[in-house]
Amino acid sequence: MEGPGPMTSQPDLLYSEAEDDLRAAVRSLLADRCDAAAVLTRAESETPYDPALWASLATDMGLAGLLVPEKLGGQGATHREAAVVLEELGRSVAPTPYLTGAVVAAETLLGCHAETAGNPASPEAAAVAELLGALAGGRTVVALAVPLSAAPGAHMPRAVRAADGSLGGRVTAVADAAAAKVLLVPAEDGLYAVETGAPGVTVESLTPLDLTRPLATVVLDGARGRRLAGSADAPVRRGLLAGAGLLASEQLGLAEWCLEETVRYTRDRKQFNRPVGSFQALKHRMAQLWLEVVSARAAARNAADALATGSPDAPLAVAVAQTYCSRVAVRAAEECVQLHGGIGMTWEHPAHLYLKRAKSDSIALGAPGRHTEAVAELVGLPAPQ
Repeated sequence: MEGPGPMTSQPDLLYSEAEDDLRAAVRSLLADRCDAAAVLTRAESETPYDPALWASLATDMGLAGLLVPEKLGGQGATHREAAVVLEELGRSVAPTPYLTGAVVAAETLLGCHAETAGNPASPEAAAVAELLGALAGGRTVVALAVPLSAAPGAHMPRAVRAADGSLGGRVTAVADAAAAKVLLVPAEDGLYAVETGAPGVTVESLTPLDLTRPLATVVLDGARGRRLAGSADAPVRRGLLAGAGLLASEQLGLAEWCLEETVRYTRDRKQFNRPVGSFQALKHRMAQLWLEVVSARAAARNAADALATGSPDAPLAVAVAQTYCSRVAVRAAEECVQLHGGIGMTWEHPAHLYLKRAKSDSIALGAPGRHTEAVAELVGLPAPQ
């Protein structure tokens, strides 16, 4: 009689003590340096990023290098810890290049490092290690030069390499390109690191829906870069997959804030000498939203855990999380605006920042429909029409 087959490890959706401590530290810093008034003020300016806040997060707390191994200058943590950071950044709609730099760019560079591991003495390996160390130490901001809407595995524009070795091309809607010092540029013959201040590189700022996450058009015309990998496909796919998976945690944090703020407001706001939150219709709406947020937490935690453990089901977990969490974040933000009544429609109240971030996130790194198709493909079912 044969014994039982190999046991598959179950995902751990609970937060560890270390993760709770990390959350408390990040929340305390953001409450002190990135409250709603500060975000509103900076969103109205031409430079939404606060360099001092980013230095505190990236360098002082070492959060920029969470996903980078210690031997390469990082913290050697996992996607679970990075997910906790993104939950808190989502709760405060903090204008920082964390998702694009410390997650997407870092994972893309780690994909390059994996490809060059067999030849550590190569120029590519040295360039990757140097850039990873600078990113992890908060000494530079790195962004992947692909559209914000690019989904894992989707076709994307590539720079063209001329006969003289220079790069040329145009990529629109690149998130955080204006804040980046180095761009990771996918080209026909590999992945290149290009400095934004180098000759032949132009970063043209756009006016985005979400003012806390700037977009730009990157134009390369005879630009020079350092080659990091012989093929851009696998590293870029790795970066976008991790980004999409942890974006769900940002959406979770955003939805939690919207729910908590709405409950607080409806408890304090009175009509007919009664708190508006005591009306049955509003109770039902908030109860339904609470159920959706709890489910979103499970989906986001499952995606973070799958990425952290290197599970073969990670692509499925990420696609499920994005399919669900994108819609929950938008719904929570819409309910927050509507249930706040007239004040929720004003520019002075931060609700509109959460709605714009939720809408922007819903098409970032693949729209929900694209991820629904991915779920259907991964489990072998026909996709909904």
